Amino acid sequence: MHSRTGSTGTALALLLFSTALCKGAAADLQVRIDSGILEGLDGSRPGVRVFEGIPFAAPPVGDLRWREPRPVAPWDGVRKATEFGPRAMQGAIFSDMIFRDTGPSEDCLYLNVWTPAASAQDRLPVMVWIYGGGLQAGSTSEPRQDGGDLTRKGVVVVSMNYRLGVFGFLAHPELSRESGHGSGNYGLMDQVAALKWVRRNIAAFGGDPENVTIFGESAGSASVCALMASPLAKGLFQKVIGESGAILGVGRRQSRDHALADVEKAGLAFAASVGANSLAELRAIPADRLLKATLADKAFSTRIVVDGYVLPRNANAIYAEGSQSHVPLLAGWNADEQRVWTTFGSKRPTAKSFAEQVATRFGDAASDVLRLYPAGTDEEAVRSAGDLADDESTSGMWKWFELHLGTGQAPVYRYQFDRAVAVAPGTVVNGAPATGADVGAVHASEIVYVFGALASKKDVSSQPEDWKLSDAIETYWTNFARTGNPNGGGLPEWPAYGRAGGYPVMHLDVSVAPAPDSNRSRFEFWDSGPK
Repeated sequence: MHSRTGSTGTALALLLFSTALCKGAAADLQVRIDSGILEGLDGSRPGVRVFEGIPFAAPPVGDLRWREPRPVAPWDGVRKATEFGPRAMQGAIFSDMIFRDTGPSEDCLYLNVWTPAASAQDRLPVMVWIYGGGLQAGSTSEPRQDGGDLTRKGVVVVSMNYRLGVFGFLAHPELSRESGHGSGNYGLMDQVAALKWVRRNIAAFGGDPENVTIFGESAGSASVCALMASPLAKGLFQKVIGESGAILGVGRRQSRDHALADVEKAGLAFAASVGANSLAELRAIPADRLLKATLADKAFSTRIVVDGYVLPRNANAIYAEGSQSHVPLLAGWNADEQRVWTTFGSKRPTAKSFAEQVATRFGDAASDVLRLYPAGTDEEAVRSAGDLADDESTSGMWKWFELHLGTGQAPVYRYQFDRAVAVAPGTVVNGAPATGADVGAVHASEIVYVFGALASKKDVSSQPEDWKLSDAIETYWTNFARTGNPNGGGLPEWPAYGRAGGYPVMHLDVSVAPAPDSNRSRFEFWDSGPK
């Protein structure tokens, strides 16, 4: 009898202890923010908590379509933050995008937090990621940009959805009158709203609201370039990382922001194409129909606009006068951003065809182009055609370095990602077999290295040197987020960009090393043309 009673007592004690542990674990996963209590989940990495699908603004639907984001409504009780929020309305535009969310929706303004902090007192550096996709596609739920691995470097990672395409960047005269300050750039306003959420709430996750780095790729990089120029975002971040995208222009290539009147005119044309004669009628059209119109007829072109509010003036002018945020900048691009389109284009360049195309396009400057991009043989022509396409696409980023460096207010660190992508055996591009050497370090190929997400590439296996490179990049990026300087951790010294050292570029490959910019004369040519 005594034995049985003791056994029952022991079982009861174990049950109570187990219950206490469960309650403790649940409490560790609960965080109170300004809109209510969240409950996240344990990440795949020990000690990392993940909070997915946190609303940072009211759903931009109905009368809130094409308005600046409004505050999120508070909730009672505990809200589960264990699934990614819906992605913004978009079509299947890019085949390399794989999503883990429930699908596209206008109700898309959600963000995610990955934190290794043991308590709210840790005050870790915060890195806020903005995805790319041409301002038309993308989502925080892509496996290749999961923030979990970066947290092992002692940072809190945040990523947010923002409105895309016609829902994020429509300008229209009625919208401008309604707002009183222009229209368009709603996607950028969403990014600002998310940064304000970080400012108010990230301390609860163990992050430091006074040490925030914004970083992004392609359209995400163009976005952080715009946020640096925007008065709405000043003070919301202290450092910037840009990967393969900017909104600045050079003499021979116009910037990617546009005058309000031009984009309003395009907005009127789009409204007419869907049979809407007023803003009220346009807001009443179902989201699926608007999306279908943009995908089928290409009636709408996504553009960042000089709206007088998010961007008060042309971005080049803002940077040239030194009115941008004076924060450290780390930025660069991949060695072969556009080369694949010339190597595997419908018409492979020859020495003859390349010279003819240069003469047609550049006229009196053709001899200068052929001196910088020689085409003495067919093989050289293919290489120079790729260089020309790459330089044209990245010239705005080069201008970003130059104008920000010119203020003398903050350091600039420049990189080039050189690691050729691993191409699965049997890959064919435009009817021709392809290898890593043919494709090179293409646009967006650095993302999996930045996030330590090489395993997300299911079609090819990465080599040990790829994991080593990924670790180096993660260390450089997080060092920069911590101090504004990428150096440390036993890695090769990364010199600041500037005249000293010949405008050094850190080359990121199997071997990591800086080298003077050998192509500066090519970018000076792009910048020398008609203004």
